Amino acid sequence: MLHRYVKDMKFIGIIPARYESSRFPGKPLADIHGKPLIQHVYESTRKILQDVWVATDDERIYEVVSNFGGKGIYTSPNHTSGTDRVAEAAEKISREADFDGVLNIQGDELFVSTGQIHPLLQCFTVDTEIATLIRPVRSEKELFDPNKPKVVVGKNWKALYFSRSPIPCIRDEKKSKWRQKATFWAHVGIYAYRKDILRKIAALKPGMLEQAESLEQLRWLENGFSITTAVTHSSGFGIDTPEDLLQALQRFD
Repeated sequence: MLHRYVKDMKFIGIIPARYESSRFPGKPLADIHGKPLIQHVYESTRKILQDVWVATDDERIYEVVSNFGGKGIYTSPNHTSGTDRVAEAAEKISREADFDGVLNIQGDELFVSTGQIHPLLQCFTVDTEIATLIRPVRSEKELFDPNKPKVVVGKNWKALYFSRSPIPCIRDEKKSKWRQKATFWAHVGIYAYRKDILRKIAALKPGMLEQAESLEQLRWLENGFSITTAVTHSSGFGIDTPEDLLQALQRFD
């Protein structure tokens, strides 16, 4: 199993999972061919990292994780973002385990794979604080879907901004032609952080940008932290709505 990468850094995996969701309540426990969604994500992540935990504030999720042999850890119900939940879990885990970085796998990323995680962790050079994945936007529908965040990056592959709107805006052009005029990147909601950086960003208060877009990564950019991106062509699939679940079921068929 892979668990040591650039500069011999050791990563652990933490999957934040909460029961309440405005678009899909109970999502982590949604059945996908006889297994709850959270179990699919956990087992896929365990193929990549040896030490994986599910961080939750919900007894139902904790019990399900325990029943399939996974490791769960209780966190506060007051967190406003997945990273805040991951940070609390990491602090608790650090009392009994030694690690250098944390991989945050969203509990709805059903098809997480080595092809995604390995490039992400290979981002960790001397100046890397946070890393995340991006991929080319695949369709006009995706480009204009506010449930599918987009990102613009600089020449050094550092993220400049994330948005639920299509960015960049192609001025004076029909929207049907936008994808012909620029490269658009979709954000894949998987992160890795140095342990010390995770502790720092978890202490930040939500800013105007995060509250406007409801995207936690904008809090970090607004406070001067850098986010390195890695391109993946693996077909990740975040389940945000019941309609997404139906599409996921079709992929399994």
